[in-house]
Amino acid sequence: MYAIVEIAGQQFKVEEGQAHFVHQLEANEGDQVSFDRVLMVDNEGTVTIGTPTVSGTVVTATVLSHVKGDKVIVFKKKRRKGYKKKNGHRQSFTRIQINAIGAGIAAPSAAMAAAPEVTEADNLTKIEGIGPKIAGLLNDAGINSFADLATQSEEALKEILTNAGGNYGSKNPSTWAAQSQMAADGKWDELKVLQDELDGGVAK
Repeated sequence: MYAIVEIAGQQFKVEEGQAHFVHQLEANEGDQVSFDRVLMVDNEGTVTIGTPTVSGTVVTATVLSHVKGDKVIVFKKKRRKGYKKKNGHRQSFTRIQINAIGAGIAAPSAAMAAAPEVTEADNLTKIEGIGPKIAGLLNDAGINSFADLATQSEEALKEILTNAGGNYGSKNPSTWAAQSQMAADGKWDELKVLQDELDGGVAK
């Protein structure tokens, strides 16, 4: 017996006893979690397909550990602009073991909620001057989309960066809201023109 289940925005084929790495869940090691977005169940050849989910079916699992993936290097360079930027990123994962697939009621979502999924369209690193680490700081402050960032004042953004310590306080977020508004409106050509005039998110 196996099922196709959505966990933290990703789909997995799961069977009882299997272990999987999923995007980090807000749960402690040893916690029991359950997922009710079951899209399909195959029970010894009897297939049930959800519309969009299979009603009354949940997948339960145990949180085994929290780990980080391999480091990914993000390098940006603009020709003839004198602009180069290098950042590293390690994605956080949670290792879970599937306990059962069957009928039941999902546990409260707060016990298993993942960090808000950021789609490619709302990837804040597309804003000149924002790398993966700063994007993470903004996500922690509840800013998860271009529309969210577009409403922030320069002072509010500066406060988030300053409170993070390190060199973040030296960053200049003066153009982030304007860039984000263009991205939120889908004005990618205009955004590119603006970014070509910037150096690290700041007007030259």
